[in-house]
Formats: sequence, C-alpha cells, structure tokens
Amino acid sequence: MPAKVLIIDDEPGIRGSVSDVLNDEGYETLSVADGGEGLKMFETEKPDVVFLDIWLPGRDGLELLDALREIDSSTPVVMISGHGTVSTAVKAIKMGAYDYLEKPLSYNRVMEAVEGALQHREKRTEGPTESSRDRLEIENEIMPPPMLSIVKNGRKHQKTIRRSTVIYGLGLHSGRRTGMVLQPLPPNSGIQFLTLPGEKILPAHIRSVADTDFATTLSREGEQIKTVEHLLSALHAYGITNLLIKVHGEIPVLDGSSLEFCKVIDEAGLEGQRIARRELVIDREYSVGEGNKKLTIEPYDGFRVSYQLSYPAPIGDQFFDYELDSPDSYKAEIAPARTFGFVRDLKMMSELGLGGGGRLDNFILVGEDNVINTDLRFPDEFARHKILDIIGDLYMLGFPIRGRVVAKLTGHRDNIAILRKLEALNPVEVSA
Repeated sequence: MPAKVLIIDDEPGIRGSVSDVLNDEGYETLSVADGGEGLKMFETEKPDVVFLDIWLPGRDGLELLDALREIDSSTPVVMISGHGTVSTAVKAIKMGAYDYLEKPLSYNRVMEAVEGALQHREKRTEGPTESSRDRLEIENEIMPPPMLSIVKNGRKHQKTIRRSTVIYGLGLHSGRRTGMVLQPLPPNSGIQFLTLPGEKILPAHIRSVADTDFATTLSREGEQIKTVEHLLSALHAYGITNLLIKVHGEIPVLDGSSLEFCKVIDEAGLEGQRIARRELVIDREYSVGEGNKKLTIEPYDGFRVSYQLSYPAPIGDQFFDYELDSPDSYKAEIAPARTFGFVRDLKMMSELGLGGGGRLDNFILVGEDNVINTDLRFPDEFARHKILDIIGDLYMLGFPIRGRVVAKLTGHRDNIAILRKLEALNPVEVSA
C-alpha cells in the first residue's frame, strides 16, 4: 500500500504542486483548503503524513497542529508557510511538528520531508511510545567523544540551550535551501548532529570528519553534514557542551560569519548543568606542518589563538591575536569575520560542485586588485575568520581547549590534523 499524505493548505497552487510531486513518486495524496475539513479528513482517512499550512482561513495552523496531535500523536506533521517567523517555527517544533518548510517549496525539500517523516513514524510505531524520539535516539546511538589522557575535569559547568530553536538559510557549497533545529540535551551527551531525512547520529568529533577541502564535512554510513565549523565555533565560544542539531545536509551559511548563530543562541538562552565540563588541557607542544605553513598548540592557562596570514594584494600580510574569554568578546572580535573566496578560484570550485550557495552578501569576494562585493568589517577580517575556523574545528574533540594555538598559513586540514595527532599521542582512556 502506498503511503498516504494529507495536504492542508488554502493555496491551490501549493496543494497541486505538492500533490503532483508526491503522486509522481508513488504516494497517495489527499488535499483540502480548510482546517475544519482537514481535521475531519485526518480522522476518517488516517494519513501517514500531514503537510499543514501555518495560515488557514478560519483556523490557525498551530491550533490545528495541536488538535491533530490530540487525535494521533504518532502521525508526523510538516508545517509549511511563506510568512512564518523563526519564533513560529520554534513554537511548531516544540508543539510536536516533525519539520518546518518555507515557501516556495522545492522538490528536494518536499521529498526529504516526507521520507524523513515516514522513517520517523516507522520508528515511533516499532519502538516504545516515548514523547521524545530524539531522547531515544541519543540514548541508543550516542557516540561519546574520544577520551584522551589530557582530558581533565574543568573549572566550569556543562551547558546546553534553554529552548529549542530553528535556523534556515542557504548552504554555501550545496547552494540549496537548508534548515536545522537546535535542541537541548542532558549532561554528558556532547554535541550531536542528526541527519535529515536519514536520521543518522554524527557526533561532533574527529572520527566523524570525512573532508576538509574548503570546509569541514562530517560523514557516517553514507550521510553527510557539510560546513559545520562556523556553528561549532559559536558553540565553543559560548561553552555549549550538550546539543542536538537536526540538519538537512549542510549548515546554513547565513552571512558567512558566525554572528547570526550567536544571535540565535542568545535568543534561545543558555542552561547551566551542574556537572563539571571536561577540558582538553595541553600538556606540551604539539605541531603539524613545516616551514612557512605550520600550526602549533602549546600549554596556556586559557584559550588563545594567534594567526598569521599572507596573501598577495589586496589582502597582504595580516596578523591577529585573540583570547577567548567570553561570548561577548567573541561576538565583538571574531564572530563578524566572514568567509572569503577568490575570483580566480570560482571556475575550479564550480567544477568541483562547490560554492553553489555563494552570494554577494554571504562571503567576501576578492579580485585581482580589490575586494569586489563588500566593505570589510575589520582591516584584518581575513585573519580573524581563520581564527573563527580554528575555534570551530578544534571543538571537534568535543571539549573546550586549555592551550594556545599559533598558526601560520594553515586551514581546515591542518586544524583537523592537529586533533588527530593529539588523539594518536594521548590514547589513554581516563575516568577523571
């Protein structure tokens, strides 16, 4: 029997296009324009998935979501809207919606949503009826970060976010609309990515890292999440140690920096957890690279990064030294620094299938003689962005770091290489 999908939306074009897409893929579809009729059809037809518009004549979509879940909470509901705000999306997710899509709807996002929703329904009906699917997933599949001999109990407590939140945007390299949901996790859970629609858990640590060309990509069992470094940089700066991140393929690039992630974290709020966080305490000097290109991490009572960059004009030589001592200093000094690319590399990146989401407002485009598309936020914005990436990539062990990083002409590959060296030279599992 084909899966049955109910579409409740007052726009005939939306009902028709979603029905056509799903019918072509072998699904049975039902569609209505009115919330009251949709509720009756939900009771009589018992669909497997519901696509529900936020704005409906005569009845608010969130009210209808609540009514649908009262009748059958196991049926996943995908909210759709062209007018919804982030707060609306957050409210829908907290009320039990499986996913939230923005109009105009793309073929890929519709298919990802329905396939993921059906997998979600199957897991719910096969296993225990727990109110939180994610709690079951985390308890059963959580992969703790590697424990090294230089990991110690720190002086601060673990943290998560106070409320769930939603972020939408473009993927820098995929060029596709992408979204993610951030949800709190209990102590000792770590930073965990959950792929959509595949629902694979990818822990934020180096054993998940698959690629470091132009960005940091995680992979497990054929599922990938790209461009994680800017989000992880913000999480590192805020000291967030436990978080579930549900994401469609690639983290949104937003404006090319991590400033928007900081704003979202501020809006969600922080929740202290009364368990000491662990820290990676650097005990001696470790290095990767040689000659002009080198990254070293050494003992230091805090976390500090010094970066030296040297490119031809118009960038030139830049140096910046930064100590991460608070989210406020990070937001002022590092978070606004945007990713950058060169006109000369655009053809190559296009041939590699990268940079498809690059827009004139989400990265710095550097030409032969000048920056083409924007005014710089700092004279040394390029060096500061390299520090932003280091802060993100070095969170890939799952712990804040106590040490100093000195880097020259390095990138993502070197950041991950130093972590792999730390793991190889400090493999002892400890309980402290």
